[in-house]
Amino acid sequence: MPKVVLAGLKSYPIKITSVTSMVESGGSTGQLRQDLNVLPAGDISRHLIALSDAPQWKRSLFYLRFGKDKFSEGHTGHRFGTFFISISEYLSKDFEKTLRFVRKFLEIKKHQALPATLEKTNLLAVLMNGQIIKGEGEIDVPKEHNPKLRIKKIFLKPKVKAYPPVLTAVRKADMIVIGPGDIYSSLIPCFLPDGIKKAVQRSKAKKVFVCNIMTKAGESDNFTVMDFVREIEGYIGCFFDFILYNNKIPDKNRIREYKKAKPLFVDLVKIDSSINLGRNKNKFIGDNLLIKKGSLLHDPNKVARILLKLCKPR
Repeated sequence: MPKVVLAGLKSYPIKITSVTSMVESGGSTGQLRQDLNVLPAGDISRHLIALSDAPQWKRSLFYLRFGKDKFSEGHTGHRFGTFFISISEYLSKDFEKTLRFVRKFLEIKKHQALPATLEKTNLLAVLMNGQIIKGEGEIDVPKEHNPKLRIKKIFLKPKVKAYPPVLTAVRKADMIVIGPGDIYSSLIPCFLPDGIKKAVQRSKAKKVFVCNIMTKAGESDNFTVMDFVREIEGYIGCFFDFILYNNKIPDKNRIREYKKAKPLFVDLVKIDSSINLGRNKNKFIGDNLLIKKGSLLHDPNKVARILLKLCKPR
């Protein structure tokens, strides 16, 4: 989401509100959360950086890693932005105050990055065999459970209420964009705090899903475009107006190199034959969304241009 949607749309004359799930529990973020008893700051820090108009040195500073602690998710050290937000909340005891301070430092003028909730909670998943997995970190990077077991459902414990400014932003939005991102550990959790699902259902905004390019072990193995759509629509309780997906098949060498660098990403998301038929013909928008070379990532400029064509203010 930060690298694809936020980065692509930021240069246009629109106002962006991004929402972060606030359920991270793994890696550096998880350790800071546990040691300091603060809200997880890793994801929201990336959203803040993406929306920043600050000089490059400030944005680079927030991405800088320091320290020698090794985490099972595959990274070493803490990102400065995550640490800075966490320690600021720890000292001020006020996450909203911390966000205002960081927003000023990163020179975010018209956009905003909001937490889905200000209450502390954990993400849990029920697998098809009935096993319960606790923590976003374990769902995101399976270490203690079989990633081949499909997720049946996810939920928050304890239940929490939505952050009120998020509900206001949803109500005022002309377009709500969901994705791309990890379906169970990143996207769906944004809608689990009480109030957000109902706000989205009542919203008159166009609802658009930007589908992932690759499937992920433990979350979306063998998923098709339609699998992503049906699963997310089931949680938000309403239908998307448009689904944007990549229909460019990269060469085998490029796929092999990406999977080698990112072993959790299993294969290309399959395209259902039915999405170009009947009522789906105008709802599903397939295009070459890939960057020209290298990693199998969305091109933010391509995505932004399509989203802006779809978005017409009420």
